[in-house]
Amino acid sequence: MATEAAQQLGFANFIANVDTVGKVVLFFLLVLSIASWYLIFTKSFANWLEAKRAKAFLAKFREVSSLEQLGGLLKQTKPDNAFANLAAEGLEAQRSAGSFGAQKIAVAGGLSEFMTRAVRNGIDQESARSENGLTILASAGSASPYVGLFGTVWAIYHALVNIGMSGQGTLDKVAGPVGEALIMTAIGLAVAIPAVFAYNAFNRRNRMWLAKLDAFAHDLFVMLTVGNGENKVGNIS
Repeated sequence: MATEAAQQLGFANFIANVDTVGKVVLFFLLVLSIASWYLIFTKSFANWLEAKRAKAFLAKFREVSSLEQLGGLLKQTKPDNAFANLAAEGLEAQRSAGSFGAQKIAVAGGLSEFMTRAVRNGIDQESARSENGLTILASAGSASPYVGLFGTVWAIYHALVNIGMSGQGTLDKVAGPVGEALIMTAIGLAVAIPAVFAYNAFNRRNRMWLAKLDAFAHDLFVMLTVGNGENKVGNIS
């Protein structure tokens, strides 16, 4: 008897009896969950891999003391991380400045202003790239509880209609439909909580990553405008 009651109150029974609107809500939550976990795993791996590559590049960059050495390093190193990409873009801009001539560079605000814009553009591009996918995580974290709540309200409404039509309002008749309706809320929270944690974690990583990239840009700027300089780039972890 207990087993039969459990089956009537179980998740399988809920899926079997849910209507079209409920199925649409469940499908939407499932899509958000799959998208969130896909982004969590792929971005976590990509961030770890890029940090590892950046750490190796910065270890070599600290030994560079001239533009010639920097050019040689970039030829030997794949542009597979933000630091190497920024160095390559900065060096290319420095070479382009040399081909423009002093008069055109002066019109553009001088070499310092020209290189500042080039380096800042590289940082802005990395900032935009690092935010890829965060909109989906933010949407999943903010919308999923409300979608689940909508499913709950819809399921409770139908449960109350069925109870009213049957004329039986006893506890065993009410507990099953209401409990099954609350499953929608639980599913919504199960989708939202990992997405919110991941969104906050990726945002924190991006802030730290861009701060380190900005510090690297200062050293790179000195090298590109002066031709040499001391490298004081911090570790990447």
